Amino acid sequence: MQIRRGFTLVLAALTAGLLTGAVPGHAQAAAAPTATPLPLKTVADVVSAGDRVFVSGGRSSTDVVVTSATGVVTGTLSGLPGPTDLLLSADRRTLYVALPTANTIAAFDTGSLIESARYDTGAGECPSSLALTGRYLWFGYGCDQWGGNIGRIDLGRQPARLTTQVVSQDFHGAPLLAAASQNRAVLLAGQPSLSPASAYAYGIGTAGALTTLGTNAWSVLGSNLRDIALDPTGTTLYTAAGAPYEAQAFPFADISTPSATYPTGAYPNAVEVSRDGTRVAAGADATYDPDVFVFTPDGTELARFELGDELSSGALAWSPNGARLYAVAYDWTGVNQATLHVLPVPAA
Repeated sequence: MQIRRGFTLVLAALTAGLLTGAVPGHAQAAAAPTATPLPLKTVADVVSAGDRVFVSGGRSSTDVVVTSATGVVTGTLSGLPGPTDLLLSADRRTLYVALPTANTIAAFDTGSLIESARYDTGAGECPSSLALTGRYLWFGYGCDQWGGNIGRIDLGRQPARLTTQVVSQDFHGAPLLAAASQNRAVLLAGQPSLSPASAYAYGIGTAGALTTLGTNAWSVLGSNLRDIALDPTGTTLYTAAGAPYEAQAFPFADISTPSATYPTGAYPNAVEVSRDGTRVAAGADATYDPDVFVFTPDGTELARFELGDELSSGALAWSPNGARLYAVAYDWTGVNQATLHVLPVPAA
């Protein structure tokens, strides 16, 4: 019933567009989205390397599913203890997989799908989020309440060097992390699971030392932070929190007043910026309403999609060329089925 409902809404939007033509100032529906059931009951993250897409199953899973660019399942990285956050290297040749239940981070060659390295993060750290700035692989960790912090792995050393507790801030759990693809001097961290939410802007200095550049004022970000992102240049940060009912953009240098907002409806839970920075995808934990939206950075809506299921937190990813948006949803009725949606999107 849920899949039929989503198809009906998209079809109706497409029909309306064909009959009436473009309406100035209104978003146009994208054509021919596809949905592929995955051999996963739950999902944690999704990333696109271009010709391949990777979807992790989360802490209760042992698999990362591999698909083609169009969503066809082609393989599995199996035998992994609780794969959660996924991260691609700048050249998209290496996939990093956070394994919090094993206190490690695994690295895979995206071509051969062979594991190339595994990094120990220390006993009881539970690395759950990842970011990369040049030689430094950052991880947000934390197994217990108020035991969260940020760790750093220096990949430029052989063997790689591990450093934990690199910031003075205490995090309720593992902080969310985001880096900028064109700026190795900044790092963003978000505090999930609290109300109000908070984010920290860091500068990266000599030997990977972090300096706090700023944080948000009381209640500015809203409550229950679910996802964060940085634009390619590291000048704008994006947040999706349970409330307010919109994703928000803030200057990295001043997390005090939103520079743009992106209405999603109730319970925003995902935000992702395209590789060229020209489009912002935002999603919400919606049961009967559209789940995924595409905007220009100034907040103009370009497209919206009803998935038929509920979007998983943070489970949005752009293809490198920006032609596709990937969204992973789960069946909230108890079927325990994850689905990969491939959403063709209009140019900005």
